[in-house]
Amino acid sequence: MFSFGKKEEPELVEVSNQRRPSNAEAMNQQHRKSVSNKGLTGASALTVKQSIFPITLVTILFFLWGFAYGLLDVLNAKFQNSLGITAAKSGGLQGAYFGAYLIGPPTYSGWIVRKFGYRWTFIAGLCIYGVGALMFWPSAVYRSFGGFCGSLFIVGSGLSTLETSANPFIATCGPPRLSELRLEISQSFQAIGSVMAPLLASRVFFKETDPTDLSSVQWTYLGIAAFVFLLAVVFLFAPIPEVTDADMALQAEQCSGLTGYVEKPLKKQYKLFFGVAAQFCYVGAQVGVAAVFIKYAVESAGISDAEGSDRYAIGQGLFAIGRFAAAGLMMIMKPRWVLLAFMTGVMIFICCSMGIKGEGGVAMLSLVLFFESCVFPTIFTLSIRGLGRHTKRGSSWIVASVSGGALFPSLTGLVADHKGYHIAMCVPLIGFTVAFAFPVYLNTLCAQELDGFRETKIGYYDEDGLAIGDIQHEERRASLVHEEKGISPMEKEVAY
Repeated sequence: MFSFGKKEEPELVEVSNQRRPSNAEAMNQQHRKSVSNKGLTGASALTVKQSIFPITLVTILFFLWGFAYGLLDVLNAKFQNSLGITAAKSGGLQGAYFGAYLIGPPTYSGWIVRKFGYRWTFIAGLCIYGVGALMFWPSAVYRSFGGFCGSLFIVGSGLSTLETSANPFIATCGPPRLSELRLEISQSFQAIGSVMAPLLASRVFFKETDPTDLSSVQWTYLGIAAFVFLLAVVFLFAPIPEVTDADMALQAEQCSGLTGYVEKPLKKQYKLFFGVAAQFCYVGAQVGVAAVFIKYAVESAGISDAEGSDRYAIGQGLFAIGRFAAAGLMMIMKPRWVLLAFMTGVMIFICCSMGIKGEGGVAMLSLVLFFESCVFPTIFTLSIRGLGRHTKRGSSWIVASVSGGALFPSLTGLVADHKGYHIAMCVPLIGFTVAFAFPVYLNTLCAQELDGFRETKIGYYDEDGLAIGDIQHEERRASLVHEEKGISPMEKEVAY
C-alpha cells in the first residue's frame, strides 16, 4: 500500500545532482504541457507576486465545487419530497458523491498529478465533472434515484481529481510560510459557492415548481456542464507553474535548520496518518450535519422546508465568514492555534444543538458551521508540512479521506429516522471528537516543526531584490562570501 506511486517520486540523490533552475525559469515555462515529477523547475522559491495569477485561476475551481456541494444538500431534501425516500436512503447521495473520493485520489487521480503535473490533472478533473453533470439529464427524465447516485459518483470523481491537484498546488505555490493562509483564502471562495448554491436553488432553480418535478435539475446541471467544459479549455492554455515533488524535497531541505526536517519514508510520516484519520472523521461529521440541517430546522423550529433552506443559507454564510475570519487570524496567530480554537467551538456548539430546541437549536447548529469553516484546509496544510518528496502522494491520501462524507450522513439519517434529528447529532459529535484530538497532538508534539515553516523567509525578497531560497540568491551569497575571503572569481572552483 505504501509503495503505490513510489516510482513517480524522486530520490534525494536525483534532486541533489540536478541543475537548479531559478524561479524566473519556472515562470517562463508556465505554458509547457507536462513536466517530470522528478525534475526541479525552480518553483520551490516562488514569490507572492509570481504566484498570484495561477492561484487566482485555481481558486475558481474552489468556487466551482463549493457550488456543487451546496446544491447537493438542497437536492437531498428535494429528493426526499419528490421521490418519497427516507433520510437514511437519501444519504446515498452523499455516499455516491463522497465515495468517489475513496477511489480516485489514491489511484488514478494521484497517478495523473504525479505523472503529468497539475495542469493535466485540472483538465481531467473538469472533463470528468462535466460528464457527470450531463448524466443528470437522463436520470431526471427517468426519475431514477440510482441514476442520480451514479451521476453524483461521476461528479465526485471529477471533483476529487480537482482536489487532488488544487489543494496541494495552492499549498505549495508561493512562500511556504503562507501556505495555510493561501489555502484558507482560496477555500473561502469555495464557501461562497456553497452559500450561493442553496440561495439560487430556492430562489431561481426550484422556485414555484411542482415538488415532484425534477426538470429544473436537468437544466441546472446542463448549464454547469457547459461552464465546466469551457473552463477545461481555459486551463489548457493558462500559464501555470509546475511544482514537483523534487521542488518540495529541495524546499524541505532548505527549511531543515528551522524545522528539524529529516527525510523519512512515507510509512513513517505519522503526522500525515493522524491527519488522514482526523480529516476522514471531520469531513464525515461536517457532511452529516449539512445533510440533515434543513430537516433539523423543520423539526426544531416547526418551519417549512423552504424556510429551512433559508436557515441553511444563513449557516453557510456563517461558514464563509468563518473562513475569512480564520484567514485574518492566521496573519497574526499560528495556524495550529487557530485550528485548536475553532475545533473547540465546534465541540461546544454541536453539544448545545443536541439539547436546545426551537430557533435556538437552529442557531447553535449554525454556529457549528461557523467554527467548521477553517478545519478542512488547516488540517490539510498542517498534515503535508515536511513531507518533502512525498508531498503529492501524501496530499492524495488527505483528499481520499474526504470519503468520510460517504459514511456519516447515512448513519446520521438512520438515527434521525428512529430518534429524531436532535439525537442524531450524536453521530457527527463522534467524528468531531476524533478530529479534535489532531490539533491537540499538533500543539503538543509537532510545534517546533510547524513553527519552523512559519518562520522561514523562502520566497521573500532580500535587500538586493532577490528571492530567498532561489538559486540566484544563493549564488549571490556565495559570491559575497568569496569576496569577504579575498577569493577571486577564477579561484572559486578551486575553493570548492
